[in-house]
Amino acid sequence: MKKYYILSILAIALSFVFTACGDDNDDGDTTAPVIELDEPEDGDELLIGSSIHFECDFSDNKMLGSYMIEIHSNFDGHTHKVSTRATNEKDVPLFVKKTYSLSGFRNKHEHHHDIVIPENTAPGNYHLVVYCTDAEGNQSLVAREVILSHDADEHEHEHDE
Repeated sequence: MKKYYILSILAIALSFVFTACGDDNDDGDTTAPVIELDEPEDGDELLIGSSIHFECDFSDNKMLGSYMIEIHSNFDGHTHKVSTRATNEKDVPLFVKKTYSLSGFRNKHEHHHDIVIPENTAPGNYHLVVYCTDAEGNQSLVAREVILSHDADEHEHEHDE
């Protein structure tokens, strides 16, 4: 009986030793990606009927996954500035949700004009939110308040692309 008692204690002691010797550096990636949104800037007035100039840098400590641009109205004033509502019944609040791949990159500069604000978009205050998810599922976001208007200046810029 004493022999089984000693073996049981030894087995329990060894199980603690082997579980305590795990690799402490294998915690996985818990660092969210970094978003540096250059355009549009907070408070920019964007012309209805034109494309949005989007320019952004993404980076991650290991590997990027994807990013999404979401644009939605702020007509209810859920944060920030007071907004306006549609000026007539033909105006439609803009809602955009578009995803792009960043797979295979740790750092990536994105520049495009592929989101067009339709002519029948209701003018007023909107939120433009950029979400970035890395390959491990960590996510970060950057939000901008923008104004959509029929009177905004056409965006002009020079670039090499």
